[in-house]
Amino acid sequence: MNPPEVSRSGVTVQKIEAIPYRLPLTSALAWGAHSSISAAEHVLVRVSLSDGTVGQAEATPRPTIYGETPASVVAVLAHLSPALTGLDIADEAALNRARNSVANNHTARGALDMALHDARARAAGLTLFDTLLGPNPRVRVSFILGLGTPADMLAEAERVVAAGVRCLKVKVGRDHARDLAVIADLRCTFGADVLLYADSNETLTPETAPAALSAMREAGLLYVEEPLPVRGLRARAELHAHTPLPIVADDSCFTPADLARELDFDTFDVLNVKTARNGFTDGAWMLGEAARHGKRGMVGSQASTGLGTLHAALLSTHAGVTEPCELSFVLKLQGDLLNRPVTFEDGWLDVSSLRDHALDPQKLARYRL
Repeated sequence: MNPPEVSRSGVTVQKIEAIPYRLPLTSALAWGAHSSISAAEHVLVRVSLSDGTVGQAEATPRPTIYGETPASVVAVLAHLSPALTGLDIADEAALNRARNSVANNHTARGALDMALHDARARAAGLTLFDTLLGPNPRVRVSFILGLGTPADMLAEAERVVAAGVRCLKVKVGRDHARDLAVIADLRCTFGADVLLYADSNETLTPETAPAALSAMREAGLLYVEEPLPVRGLRARAELHAHTPLPIVADDSCFTPADLARELDFDTFDVLNVKTARNGFTDGAWMLGEAARHGKRGMVGSQASTGLGTLHAALLSTHAGVTEPCELSFVLKLQGDLLNRPVTFEDGWLDVSSLRDHALDPQKLARYRL
């Protein structure tokens, strides 16, 4: 039996760089029981090839979610660099073996995957829009509305709706009665023109979740994301079997192996895939696998800035995506690294219009750490 044919282009990986930067937010983003950020402290991942081509992507470390920090992203990329250097950019199997030779480190490996895709496309004289744009270039978008005072949450919602957003993912979980009051205020202000759903970030319990989800359904929410702690697998399966409100899987589906477990126990209705942690390779596979099992799909944000949003938007055009995607976090940034703004119209993003968006070297110089 002949060994499988290995793809060769003659162009090899020469250097892996990690450049931390910091973009302030318009206001803090708070979620879950205790988590909060006031700035996007991310890392630009660069892959340089032997022909001079450079591929780039954004890593979004979240210490309270993945245990990663900007420093750990820089360190693990330095650790992986020797195994990647010298590999042919067309040999995806070898590149994936090297990239996946460490466990966890989700956002570092996700960004590395996207930067390798970018470099591979550019080395062939193409762009990611040529290699990844799916059949649905217009994508409905949602905005992550973080926890805050009711007045601040309503003011931020009004600002992003004025900017073209028509779907809000409302962070809940610290005070259920107050959460329902905020949702009622949002519904009263925007009516049926703005879709709403909740993200509980694992803050409910098996005892409180059934009544809480029934109240959310009565309030007109589309679905709720991760109502129970991920470690309670049987409790999550039980809740999914009996609740009338669809459940979104996020923290319970970090990896393809996680997705296989969640499908086996039938714990969710909608899969939230994030390019920030899955890259293009695993992200596309997970969307397809979820669709094959009759699940709906969305592409989420890890508070991505413009470059991360551009990459998430490309995956959002794929056939497995059926729900609004979290592509408008750029509205919460005081600045960005892209050369032009990402804009929205009546709830939609025209992804094909982003072809000329690119990283601005002067802006990177301004915000790098």
